[in-house]
Amino acid sequence: MSLRARLLVTLGLALTLLWGLAAAWLLRDLNDELERTLDQRLAQSARMVAGLASTLPANVWDRAERPRLSIPAIEGLACQVQVPGGDIIARTHNDLDDVLEPQASGHSYRQVDGVRWRVFTYRQNGLTITTADRVEERDRLLRNILLVAVVPFLVALVGSLVTLAVVILHGLRPLSRLQHSLAQRQPNALAPVTAQGLPAELRPLVATLNDLLLRIQQTLEREQRFTSDAAHELRTPLTAIKTHLQIASRREGEAARQAQALAEEGVARLQSTLEQLLMLARLEGSQDDAPRAECWSDAVVEDALLSLGPEARETIRVDQPTQPVCLAGPHELVVTALRNLLENARRFSPTPDSVRLTLKKEDTGLDFMVSDLGAGVDEASLNRLTERFWRHGGGHGSGLGLAIVAAIVERFDGHLTFAHNLPQGLIATLRLPEHQN
Repeated sequence: MSLRARLLVTLGLALTLLWGLAAAWLLRDLNDELERTLDQRLAQSARMVAGLASTLPANVWDRAERPRLSIPAIEGLACQVQVPGGDIIARTHNDLDDVLEPQASGHSYRQVDGVRWRVFTYRQNGLTITTADRVEERDRLLRNILLVAVVPFLVALVGSLVTLAVVILHGLRPLSRLQHSLAQRQPNALAPVTAQGLPAELRPLVATLNDLLLRIQQTLEREQRFTSDAAHELRTPLTAIKTHLQIASRREGEAARQAQALAEEGVARLQSTLEQLLMLARLEGSQDDAPRAECWSDAVVEDALLSLGPEARETIRVDQPTQPVCLAGPHELVVTALRNLLENARRFSPTPDSVRLTLKKEDTGLDFMVSDLGAGVDEASLNRLTERFWRHGGGHGSGLGLAIVAAIVERFDGHLTFAHNLPQGLIATLRLPEHQN
């Protein structure tokens, strides 16, 4: 069932039920009030007759010689007056003896010849006044009142249901327009959906949808960029490997071994490039919302130096705080970022021992400062260090190491900056936030 139909059915039934309960309550109160009013009319009629009779002399009934009075009858209403001696001196109907027969004082129901009557008996100063009206007349009066009341009630109910349907159809029209707009889109259309003219309740939905479209677009762009980068960067190593293998197959001796060694070197370079491409793709494509892991600064430095080889411990000078700092980031990724910075600095330093690693505790986290004494870069190249496949001076690296560091830093809300190390060289500062318990 559609949302429109569900709303119409649910609210229509609820409205009908509420109006029906209100109508039943109203009819019950109306019936009780009508019954009370008509009973009061019977009682008031009897008391009025008793009041008139009380103004006459006390012995007037003993001297009365005239026959009973015949009071003009009113349809559905009867009255009788009986004197202390038992004689009836006034009556509206001569054929209602059983109905007007005096009984206990107060109201009662009597049924004579299939006709039901409401009777009231009143006694005062020896007089007995009996009034009665037909229940059928009461029911007819109630039906007439209900007819007058129910017709507007039904009109109001039908009008409310029609208004409800119009309001729902009109209120859901923006949703229908949104659905139609999405249905008309091409499969590759990832432009944001406009929220203009939409009610406030739909704008969060459109905002979420636009966010999803943006993430899909970014994912597609990353995949296209990865495919393009891989095709561009792998073409040259594959060509070189193929050339060296052809040379090795055509020559013998030292020339063949040299060609084979160059081919193996190309394979290693190709493997390194592939691994860094895949890591960069994983970093940029990861949308993990799980709680972030933590790591300790001393363990990060230890593993980063270990990954660079046994000589790194002897050649790279390290200055770090006595107390380790707990960082907000997975151990493996932080080690990768620091290793890439150290490896890049060592590649461009004149001597292995000219690289220095300094750890400095700041209010917003911990700084890993990697400095070298290489040739450095100019101002224009300083802002291009984290670009993919950009190599300073035509270096032999893949051009992805610093791009991976930038991706790791961005993922964990850190900072990566580069500055000149006067008089020569470069300083790379990696800042990672401290883990918050």
